[in-house]
Amino acid sequence: MEIFHLRYFVAVAENLSFSRAARQLNMATSPLSQRIRDLERELGRRLFDRDSHHVALTGAGAALLPVAKDVLGRFDDIPWQLRRALGSERQTVYVGVVPALHSQLRERLERVEERCAEGFVVKRWPGNSANLVKAVQRGDLAMALVHLPVHAEGIEVLELLREPLGALLPAAEFGSRSSVSLSELTDHTYVTSAPGTLPTYFDQLRVRLKSAGIQKEITLNIGDYASVREIVANGSVFGITLLSANSGESGRGASVVLPFRDFSPALATGLIWRRDRAEPDGDLYRLVTEAGAVFTEAS
Repeated sequence: MEIFHLRYFVAVAENLSFSRAARQLNMATSPLSQRIRDLERELGRRLFDRDSHHVALTGAGAALLPVAKDVLGRFDDIPWQLRRALGSERQTVYVGVVPALHSQLRERLERVEERCAEGFVVKRWPGNSANLVKAVQRGDLAMALVHLPVHAEGIEVLELLREPLGALLPAAEFGSRSSVSLSELTDHTYVTSAPGTLPTYFDQLRVRLKSAGIQKEITLNIGDYASVREIVANGSVFGITLLSANSGESGRGASVVLPFRDFSPALATGLIWRRDRAEPDGDLYRLVTEAGAVFTEAS
């Protein structure tokens, strides 16, 4: 048995789907299924009841899950536990940062880097929120600035900023308007960038749009926001983006961002860290304490 067997088992157990677990692990379904069978053979226990439509943990699988997660947690903690034991003078840490982070939060992060320079070398690591949350859980990242909501075991969340969202619309149809209502968009198609490039909050927005009668949707296979603007400019299509993203375009193929009259969506950004590492005896206690003070102090 290797550590990757346990990692694969936990991924399948948490997703209850071999295909979703394979995507999460960036591997094909067939080798993942084979590794699970290898683990079952070595343990002499069937861990999953599965057929073409259903995956469920057996009694043995349910018993193994907390044990496997505990082992993986201890394994992933080895680097920072070693650093704490050695007590090195300056610790290099990585802070996750989502794309298009608000300039105010970037400025605060710079101040955190300056205030903690004596004990920490702070470096930034880009990624989407879902991947950054997992990296914080594993201990690869000390903290991360991510889009909320975040509900993850052992993770502390400090909300820092809420940015209002608006409708990205073709300027030819809405250029003279100051706002728009959802009821005016029921004949339009909602467009989003590729799966995995948007915050999970956009899943909630999708539900809200459908309840308002907006049923048509296009999902692009690329994550480039400029591509969303290009499609919207063609007409009969809209997106949702930050109100501050309005660029004041003009001319043929332009788009405009308007606030909703009957809807007040907002994208929240927060600071996350592992609770155990920020306790008084944890290796990140000082860093998290300083970061919390910097990010929440009055402007």
